[in-house]
Amino acid sequence: MQVFKIIILLLLVVSGDASAKVKPEQIAIVVNVLDEESRLIAEYYRVKRNIPKQNIIEISMPGDRDAIGEEEFSQLFSQVKKQTPDAVQYYALAWSRPFKVKCMSITSAFAFGFNKAFCAKNCASTQPSNYYNSNSVLPYKDLKIRPSMMLAGSSLQQVYEMIDRGVSSDDSMLNTDKQDVTAYLMRTTNKARNVRARRYDVIEELLSNNIKIKQVKSNVLEGKKDVMFYFTGLVKVKKIDTNDFLPGAIADHLTSSGGQLFGRKQMSILRWLDAGATASYGTVVEPCAFTQKFPNPGIVIERYTKGESLIEAYWKSVAWPGQGVFVGELMATPYGGKLN
Repeated sequence: MQVFKIIILLLLVVSGDASAKVKPEQIAIVVNVLDEESRLIAEYYRVKRNIPKQNIIEISMPGDRDAIGEEEFSQLFSQVKKQTPDAVQYYALAWSRPFKVKCMSITSAFAFGFNKAFCAKNCASTQPSNYYNSNSVLPYKDLKIRPSMMLAGSSLQQVYEMIDRGVSSDDSMLNTDKQDVTAYLMRTTNKARNVRARRYDVIEELLSNNIKIKQVKSNVLEGKKDVMFYFTGLVKVKKIDTNDFLPGAIADHLTSSGGQLFGRKQMSILRWLDAGATASYGTVVEPCAFTQKFPNPGIVIERYTKGESLIEAYWKSVAWPGQGVFVGELMATPYGGKLN
């Protein structure tokens, strides 16, 4: 336990004090012109976040499929790169389908380019992300990576509401009493999916000065009014809609196929957004219970509460993100300045 604690402490210390709001000119919105909702989402987001019109990148693809193939993606990605202004560090993908490129998530494919090294067969590791727990504020300039996030949802209205929550979250925590905001770390009865819980004691010890942290031994969190973070591990999570998620809230559940956005065998991460979260993450193919393939709650909490934007804090928390899809409002920055 002592060795594990030291490792966690080193990870958090390495994060340093780098924090700066993502600027509108650093975001490019990729829009599927064959998908009417994609066009509407792209324009809504552009206006809400004052993103330059020249940062709208148009592509054409069928919008009724969960996945596209490697060759088709390579052609689309080549078009995107040609249209991407030099200042752009991140991509916002303005659609809900497709969410997978063969064996990669579409957000990782746009971040790294398609590369089978980010895939895995039979419960294997994948290529790690150089962005993991990095202090880079310019990931493309520094690492040749453009972290990407989907502006996706169960309906057009839900996407609009998610965007609005992200926008309204900016700086919202700076004058809020720490006791009114909580990170919930759930210890569930699902042994295989509860693997992140071994970090919880150390996270609570090290980060309680940043935010109130509560470990809950239960499969259900119900009726809470102060949720900024909600991390759990279950196939399906009950009663999430009884909770009030604060603007900018991040929530996810460690399971095999939460990133299959319209799947029914396991709970889709879109249910978190339906319930009021501003971002979530899940895998699109079987990852096995590698904690490296899922967000590290300690890194997310530490970086977000130090003032990093949502896309920075969330992306930097996943060591092996090749199989996982990020959905949310990229620029949300509830803690818009460093904590003293």
